[in-house]
Amino acid sequence: MPDTPPSVPDFAQWPSFPFEGELRVKRLDDPVAVEPPRKGEGDRECIACSAPDEAYIWVDERWRVRAMDRPTGLPMVLILESRSHFDLGDLSNLLAAELGVLTVRLERAIRSLDGVARVHVNRWGDGSSHLHLWFLARPYGRLQLRGTFLSLWDSILPPISEAQWRENLALVAAWLGEFGGRPLAAPSRIQWQAPASFSVSAMGAERTEVSSGSVIEAAESTGDPVGRIPAPRTDPDQPPNVRQTNVGEADRPEPV
Repeated sequence: MPDTPPSVPDFAQWPSFPFEGELRVKRLDDPVAVEPPRKGEGDRECIACSAPDEAYIWVDERWRVRAMDRPTGLPMVLILESRSHFDLGDLSNLLAAELGVLTVRLERAIRSLDGVARVHVNRWGDGSSHLHLWFLARPYGRLQLRGTFLSLWDSILPPISEAQWRENLALVAAWLGEFGGRPLAAPSRIQWQAPASFSVSAMGAERTEVSSGSVIEAAESTGDPVGRIPAPRTDPDQPPNVRQTNVGEADRPEPV
C-alpha cells in the first residue's frame, strides 16, 4: 500500500510563514543507526576552538561573542560561544551561572538598539559540538516576523546598511565591555571629502547600494563549511574575501 503524503501543517497559513502557494511535505528519510559526528567531535575540526579573538566583537576569559561577516536581513544576529570546548550539558555550575547572566546581558544590549522590538534566543547545536547560542533581533513593527520563522526571514529580507550594522556591533560590544571583557568591534570610519567631490561620491554610493542586493543570492550559490563565520571587517577599505553566512545556512535544523 503506497504511503499517503502528510498534509501541510496549519502553520503554513500563519501570517509569519514566509512562503505561499502550493506546498507539499518532503518525504521523511529513514533513521540512521549511528549519527555522524558533529564539528568538534571525533576527527572533525572545531572551527570555534581555532578562531582567534579578532574574529569576535567581544571576548573575556571564558566567553566570546561573534557576528556574521556581513549585514543580513535582521538588525542584529550574534552568537555567544564558550571559549573552551564545551557543550551545554558539560558546563560546570559556575559556567552555567555565567551563561545565564551573559544571555540576559546580551539580550538587553541588542534590545537597546534602535528599531529592535524583541530578541530571540536559540540553541540548536546539531552541526557543531562547541556550545553556541544564537541571538536574533526582530525589527520593531514587523509583526509578520514574530515567532518561529524569524531565522528564515533573515535570509529573505534585504541586508541592512553596512554602516548601521557596524554601528550596532560597536554599541553592543561597548555595552558588554561596561561589565568587563574586551570589546573588539568599532563603527565605520567617517570618510571626509572635499565638497566638490560630494556629487561624484553620492553617485558611486547609489550604484554600490543597488549592487549590494545580491549578497544573499551570492551566499546561496557558494558552499563554505557550515559554521565558518569569519569576523566582520574593521577596515571598510579592506575588500571582503569571504561570503556572507546567514542564520538559515548555519548549523541548526529548520525551526518547527
